[in-house]
Amino acid sequence: MTYDIVIRRATVVFEDGVRRADLGIDGDRIAAIHDAGSAPKGKREIAADDLVALPGMIDMHSHHREPGFTHKEDLAHIGRQCAAGGVTVSVAMPNVSPPPTTATDLDAMLDLYRQRSMIDYNVNASAVLIDEIPKLAERGILAYKLFMVVDTGRSYPHMPGIGLHEHGELYERMQSVKATGLPLMVHPHDQSLMDSIEKQYWARGERDFRAYAKAYAHDDGVIWDTAVGVLLRLQEATGVRLHLLHTQTHRVVEMLRAAKAAGRPVSSEVNPWCFWLTNDWANIERLGSYALSYYVAPHHAEAVYAGFLDGTVDIMATDHAPHLREEKELGWTDGWKAHTGTPSTQFYLSLLLTDVAAGKLSYERLADATATRPAKLFGLYPRKGAIRVGADADIVLVDPKKKKTITDAEVLSKCGWSPYAGQKVQGVPVYTFLRGESIYDDGTFAVRDGFGRQAVRA
Repeated sequence: MTYDIVIRRATVVFEDGVRRADLGIDGDRIAAIHDAGSAPKGKREIAADDLVALPGMIDMHSHHREPGFTHKEDLAHIGRQCAAGGVTVSVAMPNVSPPPTTATDLDAMLDLYRQRSMIDYNVNASAVLIDEIPKLAERGILAYKLFMVVDTGRSYPHMPGIGLHEHGELYERMQSVKATGLPLMVHPHDQSLMDSIEKQYWARGERDFRAYAKAYAHDDGVIWDTAVGVLLRLQEATGVRLHLLHTQTHRVVEMLRAAKAAGRPVSSEVNPWCFWLTNDWANIERLGSYALSYYVAPHHAEAVYAGFLDGTVDIMATDHAPHLREEKELGWTDGWKAHTGTPSTQFYLSLLLTDVAAGKLSYERLADATATRPAKLFGLYPRKGAIRVGADADIVLVDPKKKKTITDAEVLSKCGWSPYAGQKVQGVPVYTFLRGESIYDDGTFAVRDGFGRQAVRA
C-alpha cells in the first residue's frame, strides 16, 4: 500500500510517552503508526529524523476580532499565525460586534467563519441572555463564556452587554448552562472591589501603566481570589462544569486543587503572559501597556507554574488579544485608556518548547496542556487532540534544536508587534498539518479561506 503522506522517523509525542515512529496519513486521518523506518512508501515523504511530532494545538481562548474590530485582527491574519505557530483549532471569544449573545448573531458569526476561516474553529458564545442559552447549544458550540468585568475608562475589550458580576445573575446563568451539559468559561473579576481599588489610585493621581498594573494585582491579587471563591461556591451549588480563565494567583491554584480533590467538574487555564512576560516587573517598566494583560508577582507565577506542571491548572490557551500601537500608547500616561491584552498565537509553542529544552517541562505535559486535555475537556477527543490511529491528521513538526530571537519584523498579526520581541527561544514549528493537509510547509504557507471547519463535539 501507499500512504498519501509518511512522516518518517519522527520523535512522536503520544499520550503514553515519547518514541520514534513513522506516521502514515491517508486523506484527513492518521491511518497507521509504524515502528521508525518501517512504514510503506508515501506519495509524499517527510524525513523527520531531527524533528518532534506533536498533536496540533487547540487554543480554546483567542480574540480573533472579527466581526467588528478588524482594524486590530481578522481571520486571514489569524489563520497564518496559527499555521506558523502549530495551532490547528482556534476558538473565538465573544467580545466582537455584534457579540454572539443570541442564536441569530451566533449563526451570522459561524457563517462568516465557514466562508473565511483558514483553520478549524468554534465560538465560545456569550451566556448573558438566559433565554438564548439553550438555542446557542444547538449551534454546536463547545462552551459558553461570561466576563465578570466591565471596563472603566474605555469601552473595549470588556464592553457593556457581555459582562455579568451580580451573584444572582451568575447563579441563574450557571443553572441554565448546567442544563445544556456544556462547560461555562468565566473571566473571574470582583467588579465591586475593583471599583473601590481604582478610586484609591485615582485619588492619589496615579493613572499611568504602573498604577494600572498594581491596581489589578492589589492586595496580593484580591480581585481574582474573591471572584474565584464565589464562582467555585456557585459551581458547587449548581453542578455546572466550570472552566476558570486567567489563573494567576497561588490562592486560586489552592482552591482549584481542593475542588478537584473533592471530585468537582472544575478546570482552568493559564496564559503565556503569566510565565514569560508579566511575571517580571522589568517587562512592565520596559513595555508599559504593551505588556499588559496583568502583572503577576513572581511568587504567584511560580505557584501557577507548579500547578501547571502537575495538571491542577489544566491547559494553556493564548488569550491572544491584539491591539494597534496607538491603542497601547495611551497607557504610558493613562493605563485605563489603553486596550488590555497581548498577541501570542504565533510564538507560544516556541515559548513552551524553550522550557522543554531547559528541562522545566516535558513534551508529554506540553502536548497534554495544549492539545489532549483541551480536546477531552471540551468534547473534541478522540477525533482531535492526540496522535492516534483514526484521529484527524492534525500534527505539528518542530525542530527542537533551532534557536532564534523573536522580532517584530516576523509578526504575522495585523497589529504588527509582539511583547515577546527580543526573547530568545529554542524550538520552532517547521510543518503544520490540518486534517492531512500541510498548511505550513517549511516556511511556506498553504492556508486558504474556507478550509477551516467547525470543530464540534465528537
